[in-house]
Amino acid sequence: MTADITSWGAPRSKTITWHDPLAAAEAGLRLSGLEYMRAMGRGELPMAPIAHHFNMRAVSADPGEVVFAATPDESAYNPIGLVHGGMVCTLLDSAAGCAVHTTLPAGVGYTSVEIKVSYLRAVRGDTGELTVNGRVTKPGSRIAFAEAEVLDATGKQLATATSSCLIMGGA
Repeated sequence: MTADITSWGAPRSKTITWHDPLAAAEAGLRLSGLEYMRAMGRGELPMAPIAHHFNMRAVSADPGEVVFAATPDESAYNPIGLVHGGMVCTLLDSAAGCAVHTTLPAGVGYTSVEIKVSYLRAVRGDTGELTVNGRVTKPGSRIAFAEAEVLDATGKQLATATSSCLIMGGA
């Protein structure tokens, strides 16, 4: 069975704008990871471009912990009409990595080494705003470990992750 694509209505579009990520990263080299995350939360530094794709904003940053909010839209749907697991994984990876970042001094960065995601419930277009929590479980000078979770507006857990991050730079 084939369907005429014109019967599905007009194509939809989404415009995404962002600031120069390298300029923001350069500014971040002079701040501790916690100061950097808090500056993004206050709007003094822009969020990373990926945040604009997923309507993500910083809610809070404390030593070893971050909270983001994100509202998925249908541009993140997979072929069966659910929010793609890759978006959920990106949210989890961002929260876990940024939680690690809050423990780092100025001039020190990180990159994800590994992430394990457990998808517990489907994320649908009407799920609404998601809360994404990241928390360091073991800081380190070479490798740090973190966990993250995605919750719906009622506090129901939708996905979890554990992550390890390679610490880069510094003395």
